[in-house]
Amino acid sequence: MSVQERKQRERAERERLIVATARELAERQGWDAVTTRRLAERIEYSQPVLYSHFRGKREIIGAVALQGATELAAAVRAATAAADGPRARVAALARAYLDFAERHPAVYDALFQLDGGLAYAQENTPEPLKDAFAALLESLGEVAGDGVHPGLFTEVFWASLHGLATLTRAGRLPPEDAKRRTELLVDRLARL
Repeated sequence: MSVQERKQRERAERERLIVATARELAERQGWDAVTTRRLAERIEYSQPVLYSHFRGKREIIGAVALQGATELAAAVRAATAAADGPRARVAALARAYLDFAERHPAVYDALFQLDGGLAYAQENTPEPLKDAFAALLESLGEVAGDGVHPGLFTEVFWASLHGLATLTRAGRLPPEDAKRRTELLVDRLARL
């Protein structure tokens, strides 16, 4: 291995460490606890080393969001692949999405609540974000209904899931009705 290859590998490993540490800190204490000073202390590198990878917290949030988008897409695809029939796929998608939001609140925030400097719904949208949307579209497109654009239907269904996730987490919806809300969304919005 050349010196250049070794340096590139070490740089990539430091970057993974920064992102993992930021994510862990955010999941435990919230994004306000994630500062470059704290990250530098935890990974045992100087702040200038951190800044050589990311220009600041915003870019770190973006890196966590991209990682989260990949994980969300995988979770949705795994759940829907095991389901039999359109209704079961949509229900599995909804459960997987809401479960992801509940189990990874800081990652969910990085994806959909915080400014990570990422472009959404544009030509320059990063591939992991496009793929996460594609994972939703794969199951929702088939139930959009006649005359309804599959992408538009997916956006509305996704917005509904996001609303449920956000309002539930904020304590604005009674938790005992979570399953009934999801079933209602699947049955009425997807008309299944």
